[in-house]
Amino acid sequence: MVAGFEIGHRTADGDGWLTGTTVVLAPAGAVGGVDVRGGGPGTRETDLLDPSTLVQQVQAVVLTGGSAYGLAAADGVMAGLEARGLGFPVGPGPGQVVPIVPAAVIFDLGRGGHFGHRPTAEFGRAALDAARPGRPASGCVGGGTGAQAGGLKGGFGFAEQALPDGAAVAAAVVVNAAGSPVDPRTGRLWADVEHRLPEPDAAQRQALAAAQAGATPSLATTIGVVMTDRALVPAQARKVAAVAHDGLARAARPVHSMTDGDTVFCLAAGRVPEPADPRAALGAMNELLAAAADVFTAACLDALVSATGRGPWPAYADLVPGARPGPA
Repeated sequence: MVAGFEIGHRTADGDGWLTGTTVVLAPAGAVGGVDVRGGGPGTRETDLLDPSTLVQQVQAVVLTGGSAYGLAAADGVMAGLEARGLGFPVGPGPGQVVPIVPAAVIFDLGRGGHFGHRPTAEFGRAALDAARPGRPASGCVGGGTGAQAGGLKGGFGFAEQALPDGAAVAAAVVVNAAGSPVDPRTGRLWADVEHRLPEPDAAQRQALAAAQAGATPSLATTIGVVMTDRALVPAQARKVAAVAHDGLARAARPVHSMTDGDTVFCLAAGRVPEPADPRAALGAMNELLAAAADVFTAACLDALVSATGRGPWPAYADLVPGARPGPA
């Protein structure tokens, strides 16, 4: 995990539930940016991340199920952060803060069987309390619990990468795409850009095609957070979030449709300073941008191969067993 960040999940899977919430926590604060490209987004506090606004530090980002109802999960995160005294100071006394908690949602209403089962403030508080440093669990957990992608089971994924100057970048992604994650010619996942997984045989390709052809059209949305320990200003953070969408476009086709709410955040912890030399700074920024797209694709791949089937949505690895990841 990139230094300065922690991730926690609250998962509800079974008894009519198939949804959850993930919190990306920056205990010491982080510079934030966001880029929204889907035609049907569900978001909270994204305007506050515009570089021209007052607030310059974010305490947490919420990735949650429940469509617009799920935005209530951010209330629980705010309450938990307030109890810790973390937030934008608005008064002279200790604890007089307003926690800054942007959020984005996916559509997963009714996928567990009960339309009214969706994340609440309790989900957000529980995910915040569960946040820890280190690699988070992937698959049908947190905000990815009820996700699907083109008729296959989606989920939550994570990937990270070291940069040449010692900085690091990571992505936490909930893959819930209207588009397909599978190349119909080969049966490979689009996100498997390096062909690390075995190529499906003819029977497996047929099973993948049948699963996707039988899918009921649904509202969707892929959401995620790119984290880095590098120092960025808000405009740079927004640029990183924008370029991370390139990573999504490598993992599902099409993206950014009118039934997707594709939203990507960037959080920068500021522990690695920008190089003093302008040319070196430009090179370092370009390396970060390229890595942001790469780790976003890799996190999408992690989500798809770590997922397990639920209801009418088989997981990719259920149909192509050789793609199932081994023990960590």
